[in-house]
Amino acid sequence: MPERKVTVESEVGLHARPAATFVQTAAKAALGVTVAKGNGEPVNAKSILAVLSLDVRQGDTVVIKAEGEGADELLDELALIASAP
Repeated sequence: MPERKVTVESEVGLHARPAATFVQTAAKAALGVTVAKGNGEPVNAKSILAVLSLDVRQGDTVVIKAEGEGADELLDELALIASAP
């Protein structure tokens, strides 16, 4: 299963607008997508509540995984969102 490890650069972490954009992008894909904080338990990246519950802050590392056709492209897009300042 392809994955991307990304350091979150946003001052608000993966909360509010960055989290909404991240979840909306993940939800558009017909793939299974998960995100985990560091080595923690992965959650559904298509669920805003699940993503917010990770409490990802600036400087934290997340691991994003997706499985299926187009996974690499989706992961690249999600990594850009998660790493945007």
